[in-house]
Amino acid sequence: MIKHDEKDTGEKIKVGITHGDVNGISYEIIINALSDHRINDFFTPVIYGLSKALSFQRKNMGANDFNYKIVNSAQQAYLKKVNIVNISNDEVKIEYGESTQEAGELAYKALDLACNDLRSGSIQALVTAPLNKANIQSDAFNFSGHTEYLTSFFGAETALMLMVFNDVRIGTVTGHLPLKNVASTITPDLILTKLDILHHSLELDFNIRKPKIALLSINPHAGDDGVIGNEDDEVVIPAIRQAKEKGYLVYGPYPADGFFGSGAFKKFDATLAMYHDQGLVPFKILAFEGGVNFTAGLPIVRTSPAHGTAYDKAGKNISSSDAMRQALYLAVDIYKNRQEYNERNANPLPTGLMEEMNDKNHRDNPVQPRTE
Repeated sequence: MIKHDEKDTGEKIKVGITHGDVNGISYEIIINALSDHRINDFFTPVIYGLSKALSFQRKNMGANDFNYKIVNSAQQAYLKKVNIVNISNDEVKIEYGESTQEAGELAYKALDLACNDLRSGSIQALVTAPLNKANIQSDAFNFSGHTEYLTSFFGAETALMLMVFNDVRIGTVTGHLPLKNVASTITPDLILTKLDILHHSLELDFNIRKPKIALLSINPHAGDDGVIGNEDDEVVIPAIRQAKEKGYLVYGPYPADGFFGSGAFKKFDATLAMYHDQGLVPFKILAFEGGVNFTAGLPIVRTSPAHGTAYDKAGKNISSSDAMRQALYLAVDIYKNRQEYNERNANPLPTGLMEEMNDKNHRDNPVQPRTE
């Protein structure tokens, strides 16, 4: 029997949590999300951050019931306890609401360590608190966000930013890209690539059989038969045609305003938007403060609250932790769904062995000529 203070033996899911930007709301939402001790029955939290910053924020919030263990590595995490891997013992000045170079460096340091632990199997899933895309930029981090960095780190050709809120799932063909470059970037092949990722993720990560997917149009009113542009006829529709040939249940292209305004999105398991704001504006209206950003298409599980550093709320103890809590739960659910999917689709015996057994069975029990 494992005692509450006994170190984790690897039997429980360990979820890494990076602290993001220390001058934002990260520590507040992490503490609030993990304050309910019952959450430790579902997974072992491992924070990658600063023990001094965690202590400072706990005092600032008056969260005296929030306790944690300082460990040297994820392997030393304690079961049924909140753990923190201390990434630095240096004195750090917390400047709520300010973007600083030091905060960016610390955000990267936590992310890099957590990703290495995730790759080695020391943790089973990753939840990233919000970072500042500007102050984290360096020679080591030259990406437009978490999604792009993780795609590169784990060697994936591409990934899909998928926003999740209950049964609402909205992905985007293009991500953090200037609007002026969107139309020229989108091709039938790119749409089909994102559809492949989305379709597989719905089956693998969300346990949905034969998912129904809606595609939004590039132009208003889907181009109005060429009056407002031909991209939907020449780019989106051919991609839909190819997807249907692969057996996907894909429909569209739908004009975004009517699609969300009429509630048509509720009829589908997921929606694929063409660009960032086309998908994220309606999503954030629908999701309020509980939305989650999931990176589909990676060999690892990563989620994040679907909001930013919220500098305007930092240090005021007014931030909602709903999105962080949902990000933690979703990471665990997806990890378990992947395990079940792999078990369900795994061949219990290697192919060569199966063929050998079939040959042996044929030799031992040859088919006899039929006699009347």
